Amino acid sequence: MSETPDYRPTLFLPETDFPMKAGLPKREPEVLERWNKMDLYGRLREARKDAPVFSYHDGPPYANGEIHMGHSLNKILKDIVCRSQSMLGRNASFVPGWDCHGLPIEWKVEEKYRNAGKNKDEVPVLEFRQECRDFAAHWVDVQREGFKRLGILADWDNPYTTMSNDAEASIVEEFLKFAMSGALYRGSKPVMWSTVEKTALAEAEVEYHDHNSPTIYLAFPITKSKHVMLAPNMEQRTPHLVIWTTTPWTIPANRAIAYAPNMNYVLVEGGHDAGRGIERKAYVVAEPLLETFMKETGLDQPQIMTHLKGSDIEGTVCAHPLRGQGYDYDVPALAGDFVTDEQGTGFVHVAPGHGQDDYVLGMQHGIEVPHTVSEDGSYYDHVPLFAGETVFKPNGKDGGANKSVMEALRATGHLVASGRLEHSYPHSWRSKAPVIFRNTPQWFISMDHDDLRRKALTAIDAVEWFPERGQARIRSMVETRPDWVVSRQRAWGVPLTIFVHKDTGEILRDDAVNARIHAAVSARGCDAWYDTDAQEFLGNDYKADDYEQVSDILDVWFDSGSTHAFVLEGREDQTWPANLYLEGSDQHRGWFQSSLLESCGTRGRAPYEQVVTHGFILDETGKKMSKSGKNATAPDKVIQQSGAEIIRIWVASSDYQNDLVVGPNIIKACTDGYRKLRNTVRFLIGNLAGFDDAERVSVDDMRAAADSEGLGLELFVLHRLAELDALVREGYETYDFTRVYHALTNFCVTELSAFYFDIRKDALYCDAPTSLRRRAARTVMDQVFSCLTAWLAPMLSFTMEEAWQSRFPDENDSVHLRTFPDVPGTWKDEALATRWQNLRQFRRVVTGALEIERREKRIGASLEGAPHVYVDNEAIRSALGDIPLDDLCITSDLKVMAAGDAAPTDAFRIDDVSGVAVMPVHAEGEKCARCWKLLPDVGSDPAHPGTCGRCAEAVAARPETLSEAG
Repeated sequence: MSETPDYRPTLFLPETDFPMKAGLPKREPEVLERWNKMDLYGRLREARKDAPVFSYHDGPPYANGEIHMGHSLNKILKDIVCRSQSMLGRNASFVPGWDCHGLPIEWKVEEKYRNAGKNKDEVPVLEFRQECRDFAAHWVDVQREGFKRLGILADWDNPYTTMSNDAEASIVEEFLKFAMSGALYRGSKPVMWSTVEKTALAEAEVEYHDHNSPTIYLAFPITKSKHVMLAPNMEQRTPHLVIWTTTPWTIPANRAIAYAPNMNYVLVEGGHDAGRGIERKAYVVAEPLLETFMKETGLDQPQIMTHLKGSDIEGTVCAHPLRGQGYDYDVPALAGDFVTDEQGTGFVHVAPGHGQDDYVLGMQHGIEVPHTVSEDGSYYDHVPLFAGETVFKPNGKDGGANKSVMEALRATGHLVASGRLEHSYPHSWRSKAPVIFRNTPQWFISMDHDDLRRKALTAIDAVEWFPERGQARIRSMVETRPDWVVSRQRAWGVPLTIFVHKDTGEILRDDAVNARIHAAVSARGCDAWYDTDAQEFLGNDYKADDYEQVSDILDVWFDSGSTHAFVLEGREDQTWPANLYLEGSDQHRGWFQSSLLESCGTRGRAPYEQVVTHGFILDETGKKMSKSGKNATAPDKVIQQSGAEIIRIWVASSDYQNDLVVGPNIIKACTDGYRKLRNTVRFLIGNLAGFDDAERVSVDDMRAAADSEGLGLELFVLHRLAELDALVREGYETYDFTRVYHALTNFCVTELSAFYFDIRKDALYCDAPTSLRRRAARTVMDQVFSCLTAWLAPMLSFTMEEAWQSRFPDENDSVHLRTFPDVPGTWKDEALATRWQNLRQFRRVVTGALEIERREKRIGASLEGAPHVYVDNEAIRSALGDIPLDDLCITSDLKVMAAGDAAPTDAFRIDDVSGVAVMPVHAEGEKCARCWKLLPDVGSDPAHPGTCGRCAEAVAARPETLSEAG
């Protein structure tokens, strides 16, 4: 008797050149090169030129360093937006941009001078500006290549930069609109000031870090009061209002004390060691803070003399603690709504030149706003006792001001106590040095002129915010924000292109002058402001000697806040307003807000209709990730080891609206998830080899054979495609990429690989080519491939391109030129879905029983089983119908026992599937040498004695394989 032939050549085994191992670090650059060669971005613009426009505006990163994971998160999210909107059938161009002016870049250039021991102020301004320009241009190129490597599809050959001539001219034009409207004014107000960088800072340029500050309890002797009086036996003692502060250096600027009208206060008398023995004094403090006050000051044998309401303090006047030493003015007590009982004494020392609340309260009462501290953080010469003392040194460390002030106060006997406090304190985001509030002349845009604040708040309410909490966040900021400080005392940026009359202080408002300025900047950039004689701008109507040419530069946030004017309005591929802005949540106080205010001030509405925000990046311990610190995950390292696609998966799979965690374990999990997705796609490609339209089966034909051939399974997969189509479209429309990613991943892993593919492998490999079941399966898999490659393409841009090219190789084609497939709504069938959910429960119990048999080595594979199944669950029994249950459960046979038959007590059951029990039974018959099922009809065909009847027919239908099989 001859040996059984090798029937493997007669099987339809998967055929594909799509490798199991991705090799992304090597393969991705090849994909990028092909995209560049075929001009994919240009092809996409041409393909969508007549489609509805989706206008996305890219917020510009600073051009001052290598890209980091924050950049990666931000740009990949934007790429997913534009790719998905394009696949939804819209013209979604991506115009990348860079912020090239301002302190972040200037600071880096200055660093070179500092390291060489030079003073940058000695460098000619145009030479210094050119160095800044060259520095920014270098990093634009570096970052552009980094973003390209992440697979970001954008107009990289035509980006916008805020330092281009046309951009600077547009920024000047926008600034002059505020100047001409009367919204711009010069004022002297306290602003956040960096003594290291010697410039004002915006809130968005400040970050908060822990700082160790001195604290003092300081007594202000009362000189006049209606209600704060002492008992007769205490008439020789002066009552004091006590303040607490962490900035003793601001005491020389004190001009008032704030109290809370509705707070309860007490007048307490007790002993205190003032350094000259125990003295008994009388102090007024808030009653809720009395215990803390006594503990921290060491007040001995305290006695409450009087209870007071805050309103009783109205009209009280104190002396400055340094009276007689150059501080001989009254210090009034004023009601302030910012006074709380959370910390301190219930009284707040008011220095109008060193705090916003202080300034506003002082203005309400006509109180002087003194100038006490110069640009380098030292007291001016006119400040009594402390002239020349420094708050912070040039390196950002504490100067001697706090110590000197405290010593002088201690000498007066009014320093009740001192200590230290670790607390959150504002620091410059560039120098990392602590900042101060400093009264200094600056240029402001009024929040109240022409109802700018009201317009901005109305605009906020008209915008759609993702997540919704973003609306309340930015609204609260705009409601309470002070006027916009738009001037900086720096050199690199767009200058405030205005002239001010030397005698009147009035801004020159002249359209002809503005036109000459704009024309010069358009032609030569903002350097024109520095190298053009002022008289050329002023023309014949004004004399240059009568005017000050302002030398300050604009707040860099005004630059970026104006980008909508020259990107959205200035380019043919964009429209105004933008459909979407997308940035980190810190931009509620940064770019979102500056863009909002600029646009509302010049156009009356927001420049965007929707705003999406993402969180910050944390390491795997939950700490905020440093851009360059030890806990940073560098994108270039991930790309070298695993590929950019893994970073894209991390972004797509993370809840980006909250803070995101990344690190080695997260990257490994993303890699594992990627491998499962890739294997799903590979299975599809391999089993669709040679598929063409002639093989396709109509949905009607599938429905006709739903039970007899078991094609209800194919209909169920089509139903799931219809459900997923709705979910995917809604997810991309609402920027819920995480929902899309996890839904598709779950579909691939649990519904396709572990269920549908597992069941259909036998039909795909072993059925005859004319088999309706095999043809239907390949028809459905073709639809699955079409949908999955499109749905996943915005997120897995490299892999879906590779998959598409593997199946449809064409150097001039791309998966990214497609739109999402039209999935017929008629595929959706809820009754069918319910039935197949019941069938899956049935299958779970059967496969669970077989798994035990395999583990106990009673069978080698599930095909050796022919279980008996007892079903008294009516929903599941009715779902069984006439479908081939052995195919469903991957057995050689399966018998459903008659209704009413009781299952043996030792039958296998699953707790969460009631009414189904399984008794394992070994299949009868011989093992087919081709499909490996154990069947009674093996050998029934003499031409192929080692096969079952089904396989014999399949081999006969492929005679070309017989010689190989022999």
